[in-house]
Amino acid sequence: MSTHRKLAAVLLCFFALPLAIFGQNTGDQKNHRSARIDSSYSQGMLALQRGDLVSARVAFEKAVRLAPRSPEAHNSLGWVLLAQGQLAPAIIHFQTALQLKPDFPQAHINLSNALVQKGDVEGALRESRESVRLAPMDSEAHRTLGRVLSFVGDLDAAANELRRAVDLEPERADLHDELGSLLAQQSRLDDAAIEFSKALRLQPEFAQAHLHLGVLRLQQKSSEEAVAHLQAAIHLNPQSAQAHYYLGQALEDKGDRDEAIRELQASVKLQPNFAEAQNQLGLLLQRSGNAEDAVTAFRRLVQLQPESPDAHNNLGLALIQLGQADSSIPEFQAALRLRPNDSGYEGNLGVAYLQKTDFDSAIARFQSALRTTPQDATLHYNLGLALKLKDRLADAMAELRKAAELDPGQADAHYTLGVTLWQQGEFA
Repeated sequence: MSTHRKLAAVLLCFFALPLAIFGQNTGDQKNHRSARIDSSYSQGMLALQRGDLVSARVAFEKAVRLAPRSPEAHNSLGWVLLAQGQLAPAIIHFQTALQLKPDFPQAHINLSNALVQKGDVEGALRESRESVRLAPMDSEAHRTLGRVLSFVGDLDAAANELRRAVDLEPERADLHDELGSLLAQQSRLDDAAIEFSKALRLQPEFAQAHLHLGVLRLQQKSSEEAVAHLQAAIHLNPQSAQAHYYLGQALEDKGDRDEAIRELQASVKLQPNFAEAQNQLGLLLQRSGNAEDAVTAFRRLVQLQPESPDAHNNLGLALIQLGQADSSIPEFQAALRLRPNDSGYEGNLGVAYLQKTDFDSAIARFQSALRTTPQDATLHYNLGLALKLKDRLADAMAELRKAAELDPGQADAHYTLGVTLWQQGEFA
């Protein structure tokens, strides 16, 4: 959908405004004033079509000064202020427009969008419902109401509104894409794929629809198709951190880890605060044996999510991989403070103590973890190893036998048990 068409949906037709807003003016002075207002609106619209918000704002501010009782002028200025992130003044202008003209559906739509950003979802719902009441054949009104309904968790009603918007303007690719996104949230993946595909038939170079269909195919384990759509999304919008992130996941699913890592690195370079990408990058670097860069990724993740126990745990594991047990211990302790009695975290802390040859602390941690998960073969093996290194061979053999019993395929348990038996002179 073109920028001009989107703007027209919420700003009205500016070139017809002087007669519609101000009525018949008499006298040269009034005609001159009308011409100035007309010129300001025209300049504002042309600036918006160029994507020049600064010039548009100047033009619409001038229009408001010239016509302070024009609801259209306030609505237009509010739209630009909202696009610039000036939420509070935008809301004031939308409210002023509605005081001057209560039955102004475009102003209700814009105020609804602004109230969503403010966090006033109930107010946004009220405004969007009013816009639909006033303009039941306006696709933008139905889309706005659908969005707000999705924010309050009423996905069925939201999908119905988006479906109505699509019915009103079936040639709008953006509406099909948005309906597809709602259907995907409802786990109606096949229906969502139909809508994304329709969007792409209408607008083949629609980067967002390629991204959405790529993510959906990733969920459906269709890696080849996911990669194709995500690569298309990146070709069309190279600055999309999300597209790089999901392409990384799809490439990992295909077994192309090196390329996956490169995509995730591109993602976090574009958006350093993208926590999920930092985490996935750290995990892949760790699996590829690059523990040093994994530590860097996980340190950034901990900065972004200091209250995430998994972030601390993952950083601790990467530090262990580097042989930095002393540095890993505070991370596992932080994870346990955030999620007490997690046997996995406690077991990892035990491994850290084991690596730094603090066998007593390691034994205590493994025993504590086993009270929570007594059937964990790895914990029994690690406890057996710690006991063996403390020369408590009888206790060690009991734990190693338990580990082998719980997981007969665990080769380390059988090997270590064999070595321990040999140490005791039991060769049979």
